[in-house]
Amino acid sequence: MDPTGAAAVIIGNEVLTAKVVDANGPHLIRRLREAGIPLRTLEVVPDEVDVIVEAVARARMRAKYVFTSGGIGPTHDDVTVRAVALAMGRRVVRLPEMVELIRERAMDKLTAEALRLADAPEGSVLIPQPGSWYPVLTVENVFMLPGVPQLFRTQLDAVLARLSGTPVHLRMLYLNLGESAVAAVLDRVALDMPHVAIGSYPTFDRSLDYVVKVTVESVEKAAVEEALTRLQAGLPAGSVVRTE
Repeated sequence: MDPTGAAAVIIGNEVLTAKVVDANGPHLIRRLREAGIPLRTLEVVPDEVDVIVEAVARARMRAKYVFTSGGIGPTHDDVTVRAVALAMGRRVVRLPEMVELIRERAMDKLTAEALRLADAPEGSVLIPQPGSWYPVLTVENVFMLPGVPQLFRTQLDAVLARLSGTPVHLRMLYLNLGESAVAAVLDRVALDMPHVAIGSYPTFDRSLDYVVKVTVESVEKAAVEEALTRLQAGLPAGSVVRTE
């Protein structure tokens, strides 16, 4: 069976050493959710070619679309392009169209380091990014996005505008009872309706008006509403603080 959904590989020693707090992973999760594209996995890996190769290979087995973040600049630790090429069994080539874009941008200050931005896995294509000279680099549904959050976000928008997903319908129940008191009801509905995802999330913050948040989600709106009705009917009287 062909893989579906998306997988992400966040690349950078700075994330793993707490020099930088990753903003791209959480943003990608939210945007994929909004686009109706399920995220299968998200890995954070260092700037090491072998580790990136393994992570990208795993991601491609698990998902239709793969997003990488970071490691596509002109410095010595930018090794994502080479790693993606190795993971896909391709050579690294220099894209003439990217060379021209860099040349136009650099004018009389073109350097060998700047030209590294034109290197790509063989067979790569460039997706124009509205409002920016710098296109998105992609090869066979692997989208290599920059690590800088502002650039990551604009390039991600350019990619998602070309992809299609199925929106997920979500409802939430807020309960004033702990998980042990409601687990049997949740189990029963989840077993009867396996096509609906039911999640249970306790909180220990006494300033809140609930103890457990229950989420009910599916691509089928009617199924979500049915599951919600079953849960409300089975839960102890007075246990539902509110629904959203």
